[in-house]
Amino acid sequence: MNHKCTPPGGNTTAGAELSAERRAYLRQVRRQKQEITLWRAGVLVGLLLLWEIAARLGWIDSFIMSSPSRILDTLFSLADNQILMHFSVTLYETLTGFVIGAFGGLLLAILLWQSELVSKILVVLNSLPKIALGPVIIIWVGAGTEAIIVMAVAISMIVTVLEMLEGFRSTDPELIRMAETFGASRQQIFRKIVFPANIPVLFNSLKINIGLSLVGVIAGEFLVSKAGLGYLIVYGGQVFQLDLVMTGVIILALMAVGMYRCITLVENRVLRGRRR
Repeated sequence: MNHKCTPPGGNTTAGAELSAERRAYLRQVRRQKQEITLWRAGVLVGLLLLWEIAARLGWIDSFIMSSPSRILDTLFSLADNQILMHFSVTLYETLTGFVIGAFGGLLLAILLWQSELVSKILVVLNSLPKIALGPVIIIWVGAGTEAIIVMAVAISMIVTVLEMLEGFRSTDPELIRMAETFGASRQQIFRKIVFPANIPVLFNSLKINIGLSLVGVIAGEFLVSKAGLGYLIVYGGQVFQLDLVMTGVIILALMAVGMYRCITLVENRVLRGRRR
């Protein structure tokens, strides 16, 4: 009789086939991502071309709606008028408010982890129109950068608190009960189970907060500011320079996308490290 010996470790041919399938799947995923990126770029370029053509042919009023070419001219002219200074002011205020709101909200969520009553009160506070408190904040803090940062913190912190509290309280109760049966303290349960399980929730709240911090900063710059992108937008509206307004809006959009992308990159790296 002829006996076929199976190599140690199993069937290598099947392993190779699985490996090939895995590589094909990864290639397909990469191809889909590239196609999505190309489609996004194509749609953006198409909209810009349509906008420019409509302005040049008179389909829209370029004085009111502006155009990509006029926005580029405005951007180049602003390069001689400290555009980087205005950009850096808004970026500094946004990042400062974001960091304070994120860390402050996380610490407050940890402190309120077991307080159901305070959590319900915070839900009510979240419904308050915090931007409407801008004049009050200016009176309390003063007309300056501090007031703008406080507005950004006021808008973003409450979201972090509510998101993290909900995540903490939604952690698998079976894991918590099992840890308690082994004599784990409340602090150990939080450090070993609750917080690690809510790292994705933390990054989701950070993605939301970076946009909310920017909203708070722009609202503050609308009210009281002598520099920043919000100041440029308000100034452009006051003197009817719509090109300046649109330029400021586009720079804000690019800033928001860039900050969101940075958080996404950090999230991917952290989650990959946890999986390893």
